[in-house]
Amino acid sequence: MGSAAAVVMAVIATGAVVVHSDGDDGKRTTAARSSTPRADIPATAPEAAEPTYGTVNSASFAIDLKTTSRQCFGSAGCNVTVEPELTYLGDSDGIDPDAVFDITYEIHGDESGSVIETAELSDRTSLKYSESMISTASASTEVSVEITDVTQQGG
Repeated sequence: MGSAAAVVMAVIATGAVVVHSDGDDGKRTTAARSSTPRADIPATAPEAAEPTYGTVNSASFAIDLKTTSRQCFGSAGCNVTVEPELTYLGDSDGIDPDAVFDITYEIHGDESGSVIETAELSDRTSLKYSESMISTASASTEVSVEITDVTQQGG
């Protein structure tokens, strides 16, 4: 029992020393925390966020036709060769650079009716298309174009 009393007295004395060593100004001090990671907790890098891209549809583009050749035959009309000029109406960074889009458009003004063509957009700015040759009823025939569909290949 005597040794138990000695242990209790030692604990009380140690506590009294700690309480009295708060500092000369009476303020308590706190222990500094280490910024070194603990060895038992694995360090992990935050996962990179998957980029998100906007929806690409027919309203995402404006289209015009560039006439590359025209041969007229008086009152018999004209043979006109045209190619599409597409403009993306948003920030091209909003298009997935790995996506490939088929852009279907309809050319009006051919004397036989509308001509439907498809261009392929890849790498945000690379456009593949074929020139279109149409025959108009007269030299004054207005040729126009509209986008009818945009689809993502494989999507």
